[in-house]
Amino acid sequence: MTQALYRKWRPQDWDEVAGQDHVTQTLRNAVINDRVAHAYLFAGPRGTGKTTSARLLAKSVNCLEPKLEKRPCNECEHCKALTAGRFLDLIEIDAASNTSVDDVRDLRDKINFSPSQGKYKVYIIDEVHMLSTAAFNALLKTLEEPPPHAIFILATTEIHKIPATVLSRCQRHEFRRIPVDIIVTLLKAKSKEEDIRVEEAVFTEIARQATGSLRDAISLLDQLASTKENITLEMAQEVLGTATSLRVIEIVDALIAKDPASGLSQINQALDSGTDPRQLARQIVTYLRNILLHKMENKAQVKVADEVLPKVFEHASHLTLPDLLQAIEAFNTATEKEQANWHPGLGLELAFTAFLAKPADSVPPSPQPESSPPRSEAPKAHKPPLKEAQSKPAPQKITPEPEPIKPSSPAKRETPEKKDEIEAPIKVSEGEISLNDVNKAWGRIKAMVGKHNARTEALLNSSKLTGLKDNTLMLGFTTDTLKEMMEKEGNINLTADILEEVFNTPILVKCLVTSHQSGALPENLDIDHDGMVGTATRDLGGKITNAEEAD
Repeated sequence: MTQALYRKWRPQDWDEVAGQDHVTQTLRNAVINDRVAHAYLFAGPRGTGKTTSARLLAKSVNCLEPKLEKRPCNECEHCKALTAGRFLDLIEIDAASNTSVDDVRDLRDKINFSPSQGKYKVYIIDEVHMLSTAAFNALLKTLEEPPPHAIFILATTEIHKIPATVLSRCQRHEFRRIPVDIIVTLLKAKSKEEDIRVEEAVFTEIARQATGSLRDAISLLDQLASTKENITLEMAQEVLGTATSLRVIEIVDALIAKDPASGLSQINQALDSGTDPRQLARQIVTYLRNILLHKMENKAQVKVADEVLPKVFEHASHLTLPDLLQAIEAFNTATEKEQANWHPGLGLELAFTAFLAKPADSVPPSPQPESSPPRSEAPKAHKPPLKEAQSKPAPQKITPEPEPIKPSSPAKRETPEKKDEIEAPIKVSEGEISLNDVNKAWGRIKAMVGKHNARTEALLNSSKLTGLKDNTLMLGFTTDTLKEMMEKEGNINLTADILEEVFNTPILVKCLVTSHQSGALPENLDIDHDGMVGTATRDLGGKITNAEEAD
């Protein structure tokens, strides 16, 4: 049986690892300086070299070459045994198949045995994020303090699923997606060695389809090479299920021309010829991205064939930046949701149609300039009038005037209500506002507060007017909880503002707990003697106390 190319071409030396210099250089230095850690965590996308680097590290620490900088030598018995897969001290575990706590306990029991051949026993646990929570917990102590002869290398494609307790016990290395140019260079060199005849454009097509995974790219080339013929771009596109560049260009032409008949026809013709819908969506997004890079003066990053470059320039001149961003977002959504659609290509058709419908659907509402209808009329469309105002033929309008900042009261709460819809202030003689005056207007005050904040109105409904002294209104609550709720989130400020608006004079608000007996109210408190409180204290021997100093 023929060996797969990705296994045949697996790097056997640090220099052969592609696109991960930041990792390989660190690991090589650790070997040279004899500072190899007891546990490593390799994280990154599939096909980027995690398992390969783990095997190279295992080979390096067990290599018999005396000069550390030359490891792995690939010539000693240990290196050859490891390359051939018969090195007993390299244990590779697939965590996806060994997820239970019993599997980890078995590993933990065997790890104390000395190495059979080399200096170190190296455990490579692939897809380690698949372990159960109990398995991770069973591994923790061994992972933190393994025997001197043991090294753990954990590999994962989903680093976010690894518990923090495991992350903190490992030396972590992040593997990155491999750039297209590096993949193309490697495929060219390896194809020449294997005498695989491939057109130049095919390498770029394969590299783009691999999306940063070198193993995927080699597997695609292996698939195309099985024909034993010259691999042409047309053959590659047919096998890989991708559309031609001309097809993508024609679809973008239809987008710019706002021609739904042509665009939808091109999409369906591409699907009928065997193109995978998600692949087509990715190709359109890639092409639009190149146009975006060109418009953003980043021409060095535009990766298209030379014969396609003039079309990129042409399309960039016809697409505005907002249109381009909207098209990219629409087709990128199609790449994510296409597989879930019951009809092949529905996501592409919806993306194309959504772009054409954008000018009609995305017209912003007419802005309201400063010269538009007066502010006094705007709220009437959405705010009900006051109850008192409903009984009057026409509410009295008051011209808004800036109010002075009160030095003794909190900052005024800015509200959207307009003065022209609030009744005129109650006329009282200066300095003669009584609790009875507040009591008479209390229903109106709560209604006005409710227009700003229904929660504050509910708290006022739970309070009792207990007194008024020195323009400070005392509100009594039955529990500490209600009192504390009233004292936060601007509830007191809002109530004080409405009181000032109604009586045209600053009135402060103070909250008390009237059900406790921890202290008396202020002396000479202005109590309405004709009201309920006055009757209770005068005739029934009642006493009013507060709980301010209960703390």
